[in-house]
Amino acid sequence: MSNTILLLGRALLGIAIAGSVSSSIYLFLVLAAVLRFRQVSRTARQQIAFVPADSLPFVALLKPVHGMEPRLRQNLESFFQQDYPNYEIVFGARSPENSAVAVVEELRKQFPQVKSRVIFSGHPSWPNAKVFSLDKMISTSSGEFFVITDSDVKVGSDFLRKIIPTLLKPKVGLLTCMYRGMPAQSFWSSLEALGLSVEMSSGVLVADMLEGMRFALGAVIAVRKDALAKIGGLRTVAEYYSDDFELGNRVWKAGYKVQLSHYVVDHVLIPSSFARTFGHQLRWMKSTRYSRPLGHLGSGLTFSMPFGLLGFFSAIALGYGWLGLALLVAAVVNRVVQSLAVGRGVVCDRRALWLCWLYPLRDLFGFITWVASYTSATFLWRGERYSFSSGGRIIARERATEIRD
Repeated sequence: MSNTILLLGRALLGIAIAGSVSSSIYLFLVLAAVLRFRQVSRTARQQIAFVPADSLPFVALLKPVHGMEPRLRQNLESFFQQDYPNYEIVFGARSPENSAVAVVEELRKQFPQVKSRVIFSGHPSWPNAKVFSLDKMISTSSGEFFVITDSDVKVGSDFLRKIIPTLLKPKVGLLTCMYRGMPAQSFWSSLEALGLSVEMSSGVLVADMLEGMRFALGAVIAVRKDALAKIGGLRTVAEYYSDDFELGNRVWKAGYKVQLSHYVVDHVLIPSSFARTFGHQLRWMKSTRYSRPLGHLGSGLTFSMPFGLLGFFSAIALGYGWLGLALLVAAVVNRVVQSLAVGRGVVCDRRALWLCWLYPLRDLFGFITWVASYTSATFLWRGERYSFSSGGRIIARERATEIRD
């Protein structure tokens, strides 16, 4: 073996060992954050239990919809079945031609006792079409508390009852929820769901432990009207793809507390091919790259499997087979433990238990999309083409003239 190859092999092995150490440190942070979250959640549940129902305020549930999705009816129906004394559901669509509107109208007839209406926003004049629609929806409600949830979210009947009491605290301006992935019947959908339950939740838990919540998660955002007014309304996040992150960050900067709820919702996925799953993941990774460039760069050190595999092959090439095997096994165990602790122990995803052996593959997939996020600034979003600019702002390149499922 030449000196050049020997030096390269040792350099790669050194990188692998350093990455294995950094991912192990991250795992310990995750485990500490899990213990902290479980303790905080236990206290929160006890406090909420003592809040009388007659003290709960009127709430406006805001539900933007965009075409047909798997289990759309079941997802939306869960919001009509809330065990909450006084609320309304405001649906938002770009036009009556949106195929999801027919499902909404069927549910409105099925649950006439629940106040509900549909707002048509028209063609968006802001880069973020969802924010444009939400702004139209909010303007029709006189409530002081808004709960924004995506159309692919499913909740229990106790959802509003469990999250609103926390928002009654004067210092809490916004509350957000973690979510577990609910896959469709496809391998790549299952892999994506694992990422939502484990990888996403791990990052949120660690961020909350180290610096407190300074952002929101798009699946559920419960926000007070006064907090929205103080930041200048939703218009201030209309140029961003990560409107959830920006909204939570602005509320935090305005002096309010952003609270991570103990309540976990279901994020229902669609049947997905490799190309579609990769596209979803890449879009999210690019968004993080432009919104939080330093944090996104540092997140490369939290992956485990790439360093385990690099260590395995470089150590074998150098004649240290036992070391290579140890690094690979350590990487696999690292990710299995993370899947069990977060996926099963926090978001209560049973798949994270019996598919924990699959999570190392999801970790490797996540690293590949992380690397790919540095390749371009363009992305597709619901059939429309956009590109990222500085600070996470987006520019609409191609807009659809009609709604497509």
